[in-house]
Amino acid sequence: MGMEALNELTQSIASEISSQESRSRKRSADAQHNFEYAIETILKDLWKAGAISTGHECRINKRTAYYSENPRYRDPNLTFKQTMAAFDGMIALGMIEVTRSGFFDRDTGVGDITKYRARDKLMEMLDDVEGNPFTDIKPDLKAECIVLRDNVDGVRTVIDYEDDATTNEMRDNLRTINICLAKHWPDLRIKDEDYTALQERLMLDEDKQPIDFTQRILIRIFSNGRFDQGGRFYRAWWHNVPSEYRKFITIDSKRTSEYDYSQLNPHMAYFMRSRELGSEDAYSRVFDGEHRSLVKEAFNAMMQASTPLLRKPDCIDLSEVEFDWTTLRQAVLDAHTPLSDVFFQGHGNHLQFIDSCIAEKVMLQFVRSDDAPVLPVHDSFIMHYAFGDMGELEEAMRRAFHNYFKKDIKVSEDIGVMLPSSFDDREFEDLSIEEIVTGPPEYSQWNERNF
Repeated sequence: MGMEALNELTQSIASEISSQESRSRKRSADAQHNFEYAIETILKDLWKAGAISTGHECRINKRTAYYSENPRYRDPNLTFKQTMAAFDGMIALGMIEVTRSGFFDRDTGVGDITKYRARDKLMEMLDDVEGNPFTDIKPDLKAECIVLRDNVDGVRTVIDYEDDATTNEMRDNLRTINICLAKHWPDLRIKDEDYTALQERLMLDEDKQPIDFTQRILIRIFSNGRFDQGGRFYRAWWHNVPSEYRKFITIDSKRTSEYDYSQLNPHMAYFMRSRELGSEDAYSRVFDGEHRSLVKEAFNAMMQASTPLLRKPDCIDLSEVEFDWTTLRQAVLDAHTPLSDVFFQGHGNHLQFIDSCIAEKVMLQFVRSDDAPVLPVHDSFIMHYAFGDMGELEEAMRRAFHNYFKKDIKVSEDIGVMLPSSFDDREFEDLSIEEIVTGPPEYSQWNERNF
């Protein structure tokens, strides 16, 4: 229903823009299709933006080459000429406005694309569209889901590649996983007021994106121009959820369990050298556990680096402690002497590849045997709570890990919860028909998406 209304709005706006253009002849059939497709794409982004947060801005790339380079990763229906015609036409009609123009600093390599938002005229039209953009806009299961990155002139860039048996198998596997994810509905059951606060928090976080529930399928990103580096799964909405909120994730409106591998990177690093990590926590053995999270960041940075890392990584903040990077670096080395020839060798990306293969194996097992979705968060997995209660998820994780290392690893469980509602102390007979249909008012947004 919502997409039908959006399509009608697309046709109306396309006609209005065309009537104001000074064109000597009509667009060809292909050009008209691409023109209308661009308008609909802009409208879908703006419709979603309104559901995400009042202040959320949309983005559009105005660089010509973006629409022609690396066709593997681009939507073939979006062309530069017709996308700009749609965008500029909607500006001319007073429907959208640019909030920040795109820029690129060649000296620093830092840049951003153009941001825009709907003006009141268009916002009123979108408010009249019935339905929910999160549930009505479906994921694109045909889009490229195997992504290869490399550093080009010091800038991390997606690059093209030739398909072979390995990439085809990985793509087929991920599409099998994504088809399952698209058939189910993962959500976050928190109160409306908490949802608003969380979205505002995420919009201020440079490392995260606000929650967009249409993003419920995965892509797999490889690094350093190689398919044995990186390979983790990204771009699903739950990857942006702060860890303390993950216990509120639901699947098909049901409670979930989350299981994670305990100290996955340290275990894999030690097994690479045919050594055992031991029972003592890999991070707490430094500084007597006083700065565990900071030690974990340092350990991972040292594993990722391909140089001695004599200068502090920008991602590590030492402003709240009394020691410097040199002290922290040496403390990690002293606590993990068996890894002296593993640190600073760039092994981190290969370890990520191994843990991504383990994750793929876990997800495929449940998709193929039970048509059950698994939400991966790097070294942890979220499923319907029954798979945790019955021990199936834990067993699958243990087996997948043992398949690679012939070793066992501890798996930890975090039980999801369902927050109480205003209906909990009331008998079903006391609820009105409207209350039964709409659910507890404080969870109205979750109720709308799930029922």
